[in-house]
Amino acid sequence: MKADDPDAPASGGRPKDAAVLPANFDPRRHKREERAGYNLIAARYAESAAARTALHAALLDAAALQDGQRVLDLASGPGVLAGAAARRMTAGLVVASDIAEGALAEGRRRAGGDGRLLFAAADAERLAFADAAFDRLLCGLGLMFFPDAARALAEMRRVLKPGGQAVFSVWGAEARVPLVACALRGIRRVLPPPKVERLSPFRFGERETLRRALAGAGLEVDSIAAHSLDCAFAAPLDYWQTFRDLAGGAAQGLARLPQETLARLETELAPELAPWREETGYAMRNEVLLAVARRL
Repeated sequence: MKADDPDAPASGGRPKDAAVLPANFDPRRHKREERAGYNLIAARYAESAAARTALHAALLDAAALQDGQRVLDLASGPGVLAGAAARRMTAGLVVASDIAEGALAEGRRRAGGDGRLLFAAADAERLAFADAAFDRLLCGLGLMFFPDAARALAEMRRVLKPGGQAVFSVWGAEARVPLVACALRGIRRVLPPPKVERLSPFRFGERETLRRALAGAGLEVDSIAAHSLDCAFAAPLDYWQTFRDLAGGAAQGLARLPQETLARLETELAPELAPWREETGYAMRNEVLLAVARRL
């Protein structure tokens, strides 16, 4: 398995400003696509969660949950992380919140009436919760998909109690996340450029970029550490299905493609996956940044 030096910078020069959006980016369209995409893949996203168990555990360990706390999980999708949080407490409340109401419905169905776990549809940039309502805030692999991330972070700070802790996970730099990058390169090679640009899933993949975003929202950053998300695939088709199970808004666009185009995309993945080839299939190590911050 090939992997970059984890201590090497992702790129030269100053970290990019994640608040600067593409020139022709349409935030309303983006939210519609993300909502539709995560509604579409909700069941498969939940079913594939076992591959992210170690990542969820690392995030929850960093959150240091305590019985009796009120916890908000943003970009919760079908509530996998929220459910894991609820199981760590014998008393308290976890609210799973997402813009995709269909994904939340899937999570509610799977929760089976756990009284510690509630589901509430909300836009992270306009949270419908009272000031200082939560002791902890979780956001797993979600911050990079909020168009106005600064506004979303300000909302997160608002709903946190003073001294409350927020824990985030985001994809690392593109070169260190082959799970996502290989598919995106194949898509760019086969499909024409999009008429409206999408947000980069790697926009917070540099530590200083993430640190500046959190600090700019008035959060005290305690730590930012790299976590490895390892995955293995028997064949390119298995990899492709895993990507589609995570793809959110991209999943909606892919679902609209003709079958012959999808087949070509699957074929084009082989050269992208070649560096990760092993005797029994493909193995990848992906970098996720885990950040812990507090509201002072």
